Amino acid sequence: MFEHYFDSFKEFGVLSKAFNNERSSEILLSLNIVPIPKYCAKGFKGVDDSIFGGGAGMVMRPDALKEALINGVVNAGNYGENWKEKLHIIYPAPRGTKWVQNEVEDFAQKYFSLKESKDLVFICGRYEGVDERFLENYVNEFISLGDFILTGGELAVMTILDSSLRYAPGILGNKASLNEESFASGMIEYPLYTRPVEFEGKEVPKVYQTGHHKNIKLFNEDQSKKMTLQYRPDLLKKSSNEKE
Repeated sequence: MFEHYFDSFKEFGVLSKAFNNERSSEILLSLNIVPIPKYCAKGFKGVDDSIFGGGAGMVMRPDALKEALINGVVNAGNYGENWKEKLHIIYPAPRGTKWVQNEVEDFAQKYFSLKESKDLVFICGRYEGVDERFLENYVNEFISLGDFILTGGELAVMTILDSSLRYAPGILGNKASLNEESFASGMIEYPLYTRPVEFEGKEVPKVYQTGHHKNIKLFNEDQSKKMTLQYRPDLLKKSSNEKE
């Protein structure tokens, strides 16, 4: 909807390089923004309208969204008559599947693998939401970041892309880092330290200064459990329930 939301996302960080194909030779990525008002005769004034049956706020019109989808995506990308078989359309919404770590990894494996031929289309909702008829006719998947509301779908889309594209082939320089981060093992990551060795009277744990890799690994595992117990005990409870 508001394309400039994505400017910094496309210009900075690891993913900006990925969108410019500077990170991976295994997979080609591009992020194309389709401003919906561009495909409305009345511009921004044609994007939304009042709610049938009454209610506060405005709803995005189905005809405006269809015009943007067909002309801004399907025709612009030359997808042809069978375009529905080539695109996967996603709408971030409360009704969607909760975006948790296993969903992130599954999503990346499905849509950012070398075998996947479908392109992703994200609908960035605004105002009170989107006309249900458009959702029923065109949306393939709903994703929810959590039980809260954002002012628009742009931040949700960037979060979905940022978290999942890290698992695309060749995007991160060190694949091992994915396995050591929070949630990868079902727990919070252990505390991290860097120079200086002493800071405001607190010293880096001695085990890290020894260089003994086995002891460091055991220490990290213990610290990860302690961190999870202190800050996210629900994760340990969830893991225990899954094993049962």
